[in-house]
Amino acid sequence: MSYRYIAIGDSLSEGVGDLPWPDGTPRGWTDRLAGLLTVQHGPVEYANLAVRGYKTDQVREHQLDQALSLAPDLVTITAGMNDILRPRVDFDALQVSLAGLVTAFRESGTDVMFVPIPDLKGVSPAGRLIDVRRRRLNAIYRQLSDQLGVLSLASTEGTVFEDPRAWAVDRLHLSQLGHERLALGAADVLGLAGTFDWNAALEGTLPPRTFRTESQWWWFYVLPWVNRRIRGRSSGDGRVAKLPKLSIVESAETRWVTTTEGPA
Repeated sequence: MSYRYIAIGDSLSEGVGDLPWPDGTPRGWTDRLAGLLTVQHGPVEYANLAVRGYKTDQVREHQLDQALSLAPDLVTITAGMNDILRPRVDFDALQVSLAGLVTAFRESGTDVMFVPIPDLKGVSPAGRLIDVRRRRLNAIYRQLSDQLGVLSLASTEGTVFEDPRAWAVDRLHLSQLGHERLALGAADVLGLAGTFDWNAALEGTLPPRTFRTESQWWWFYVLPWVNRRIRGRSSGDGRVAKLPKLSIVESAETRWVTTTEGPA
């Protein structure tokens, strides 16, 4: 049986911010990681159940059982960021929910990987507002790593992910460069062969932020986000997973090419 990789979670795993595939589907670091996995494992069976806007409880409710049914060798989970962006966060409940996700996979022998949240203070004004929450969420990830053997980038602090160029214009999702580097970082954690330093500093100078760029950011990204919160809406409303069934990725240069029906 081919190596099986399942991505679950929110917009980060869906691939928002990366350049899309020709049909408009967002690519993202998990698609890229699936390709990198082929170098060691040959053709990889891959599914992506992530949906933008999902909080951790929604990931558990809508993605956990389906992911378990696919009998993965590896699961990557991005969950918690949308929880800490809400006005109120119950961290005890959040930890229980995240632990429930991990335990279900670890009991079946699946490797699990989380992605810590970088220090975003230099990326967005919102970074300062959520910094205490971000550090508490990362502490939960570290505890899960220590107790349940979850794989994780050792830290995203002091890394390329603090460079604004690793982030899309909305300053909430990774850019193409950020997705590329995260895929390489995850591959490094998994011990995949490769010589490129995923944390190599970016060359050149940062593009200046002006009154115009800041005004556009507030108008096109912040205000719509606030409006959704006021109306109780989410960017994930009405959306479905981009790749709910196992498909074959043959190389790092190709997209998924065929679909299989499930575990053998």
